[in-house]
Amino acid sequence: MREEERYRGRLLRLVEGRARYPDGREGRIEVIRHPGVAAVVAQLEDGRVLLLRQYRPAVEAYVWEIPAGVVEAGETPEACARRELEEETGYRAGKLEPLGEILADAGFTDERIHLFRASALVPTSQCLEADEATLEVHPLPLEQAYRMLDHGEILDAATVIGLLLVRGRS
Repeated sequence: MREEERYRGRLLRLVEGRARYPDGREGRIEVIRHPGVAAVVAQLEDGRVLLLRQYRPAVEAYVWEIPAGVVEAGETPEACARRELEEETGYRAGKLEPLGEILADAGFTDERIHLFRASALVPTSQCLEADEATLEVHPLPLEQAYRMLDHGEILDAATVIGLLLVRGRS
């Protein structure tokens, strides 16, 4: 694909270009280039899962999420998952298991979300960034998280898929 940058922010880039499809046709497309995310389903020894409730201005609502963050330049998704888990929840993962990788929305972005399951958690200290001031950590029984999922209370895609992957492996 040939592309031209139309916007560059601190997190993402918007590019416009022409793509060639498998049948030989060409078309104009717009793509948001994103460095990727790591997200973690973190479970305490007693089985509770750490869910975050955070205000998200983009949707003007509080959203239930698993700990997650942007993969920084030169950082592996696993290192990002470990860093974000500790920063956002105040727990360090003794064990980190990959659950898989998903595409956020292949129709307009190349963002990949790397999903992990963390266990053997060790308490450390939380270190929130300025835009995380509304973040609340809620250790909830896993069954309660599943009920929230089943009742449509959890809408964040990475959280929905992460919990479903854990449910499928239980």
